[in-house]
Amino acid sequence: MELFDLPLIWAFIIGFGIIMYVLMDGFDLGVGILFPFAPSEEDRDTMMNTVAPVWDGNETWLVLGGAGLLAAFPLVYSILLPALYIGVFLLVAGLIFRGVAFEFRFKARTSRYLWNWAFAGGSTIATFAQGAVVGAYIQGFETLDGVYVGSALDWLTPFTVLTGLGMLAGYALLGTTWLIMKTEGHLQDWAYKLALPLLGGVLVVFGMISVWTPFVDDMVRDRWFSNLSVIWILPALTLLCAFQIYRSVRNRLEGMPFVATMGLFIFTYLGLIVSRWPYVVPPDYTLWDAASAYESQLFLLLGLLFVIPIVLAYTAWTYWVFRGKVRAGEGYH
Repeated sequence: MELFDLPLIWAFIIGFGIIMYVLMDGFDLGVGILFPFAPSEEDRDTMMNTVAPVWDGNETWLVLGGAGLLAAFPLVYSILLPALYIGVFLLVAGLIFRGVAFEFRFKARTSRYLWNWAFAGGSTIATFAQGAVVGAYIQGFETLDGVYVGSALDWLTPFTVLTGLGMLAGYALLGTTWLIMKTEGHLQDWAYKLALPLLGGVLVVFGMISVWTPFVDDMVRDRWFSNLSVIWILPALTLLCAFQIYRSVRNRLEGMPFVATMGLFIFTYLGLIVSRWPYVVPPDYTLWDAASAYESQLFLLLGLLFVIPIVLAYTAWTYWVFRGKVRAGEGYH
């Protein structure tokens, strides 16, 4: 007898891992997106040093989410990987370039500019690919008898390009507010100047996505407009977070812009889940359709119950150890 709804529990675990990755890795990808526009090379050193102690630990959540998806919902993997192969390849390639640039840039002299571009380019490509993958998920996938039957480029459409640009703007804003919190002096002033224009860009792109999304899929349109309900509190809370970012930047608060930007991402993410729930491979397969055997999910869950607290503990410890401002010449390296 099945005592627990394990597909629902696993959906929560994987969803938690994904949003943790977006929040944790989003700001260091955002720092990479901003890298070419930094005022000076010394400022680039400081920017990189703000994320150097934590960036690789942040990606633990990506591994956790991906491995959990494969184990708990193999049908999702078998459909999404062929459908999104090129997008996922770009994502991984971007993360590799960025990771290598972290270490090589500090050792390089004459070739440092190449590693600057590798860091910025890898961050930009990985971020755009993430946004495009989200857009492809909103669009849905063409399947037949549990097999993806679309083409390799179905994921790349005007809508997914827009969601990719939206992710670029959102991560850049997250990176900017991170720099406001972690730096001081003229670099912090530069971040303050960028924050409100980036917020405006995020709201414009997110607004366009919100208007376009109901025309992409009938189910999403029905979910939001056929029965106006409590789910509309999510976009309201998103706008409240945007207002808080605006107010805190204008008042030159240091921590609140970053916290409010994380809130903006969280409520947008919850809105996406509400739009597609309970489909994990829209428009055909729910999380119960895609789930692996109950015994397999239970066995893996018992192991993961030990892993997640450890990951949370060392993540919290890392951020506590490297708390405070990062000053020029006093970085992690």
